[in-house]
Amino acid sequence: MAKQGAKTAVPKLRFPEFRDAPAWEWKTLTHVCDMQAGKFISASEISESPYEGSYPCYGGNGLRGYTSTFTHSGKYPLVGRQGALCGNVQYAQGDFYATEHALVSSPKIGIDVDWLCYTLDGLQLNQFATGQAQPGLSVDVLKSVPCAVPETEIEQQKIADCLTSLDEVIASQGRKVEALKAHKRGLMQQLFPREGETCSHLRFPEFRDEPEWKEKKLGDITSIVRGGSPRPIDGFLTSHPDGLNWLKIGDVDRDAMFVTKTADKVRPEALSKTRVIQAGDFILSNSMSFGRPYISAIETCIHDGWIAVTRIPDSLDRRFLYYSILSERSQAYFVDQAAGSGVQNLNKDIIKSLVLGMPAVEEQQRIADFLFSLDAQITAESHQLTALKTHKQGLMQQLFPAPAEG
Repeated sequence: MAKQGAKTAVPKLRFPEFRDAPAWEWKTLTHVCDMQAGKFISASEISESPYEGSYPCYGGNGLRGYTSTFTHSGKYPLVGRQGALCGNVQYAQGDFYATEHALVSSPKIGIDVDWLCYTLDGLQLNQFATGQAQPGLSVDVLKSVPCAVPETEIEQQKIADCLTSLDEVIASQGRKVEALKAHKRGLMQQLFPREGETCSHLRFPEFRDEPEWKEKKLGDITSIVRGGSPRPIDGFLTSHPDGLNWLKIGDVDRDAMFVTKTADKVRPEALSKTRVIQAGDFILSNSMSFGRPYISAIETCIHDGWIAVTRIPDSLDRRFLYYSILSERSQAYFVDQAAGSGVQNLNKDIIKSLVLGMPAVEEQQRIADFLFSLDAQITAESHQLTALKTHKQGLMQQLFPAPAEG
């Protein structure tokens, strides 16, 4: 039973057997767990791969590698103390090494360790980071963070078991998505010629007796042009209905095939200072994520960070071209040429010289249809994974009282 005068709260969602149980009592983390930073270890003592007799080594951003010694044995939530994932909570169990960038959390008596892990995760501890150059978490600050605690470990365990089961479903769905992506990568390697080869290793039965693929440079069969940016751009932006679509890098979903919209428009006067592409044209970024193709589904102006592939002939299926540019041989070519130029970017000449293997258009369409169908399956499974993660977030908000309710 909560102490007299203590602040209490009741979660929005409670399992039936606990609906008549006492309200949760607000405490600070110092009464819930002990937190202690791990131990420094030299980078030279950490191996990227496991070896016989090694132990996992965790830092502030997760698994760093493997070491010959360990600092802890058991099951503990680890809180990232510094770095990009400051406040991130992960589980470590068995024998492991925790570096000084990870806070090892030990539950006090009466606190279930699994419940503690979910509780720490739900507290969004990164909001308590201090410092400017590299924000970090202080144990003294975390000790005073409020936390609502059920009276019994039985209720704590019930909540943890529910979320653990959901995590297992999420992990299984994640493995399914990754397996599909790996399957696609393997098929792509078989469906498109490799360096020095003129035909794919895998052909659909109806095309196995067809001639070998012809090789052509992209610049010989299409037009390669660079975008242009009117300056200062702020002077050309407009919300008027007659404005022209203005495509920026940020408008594009990295994993998408098609460009469908832009956030901004520019005045028609910008037309002489930029480049317009039509629906069906390709664009490639010449710097960030260079070599990643997109098919424009709209007419739009493009800035000088884009290079466009236009005037694509009917003998080249657009979706086949998309997958061909994404193939291992094409991507390796872009990386090699960009690195060779001294600056990690592409230019028109590099893209013009890209060699494509081209079967008859009917075979192109068969390959494109197959990969497009596989992409649709990956997208559907990825959406399911996202939905499961969103469900978990919503469930945690109901299973744990919000600080404002205390």
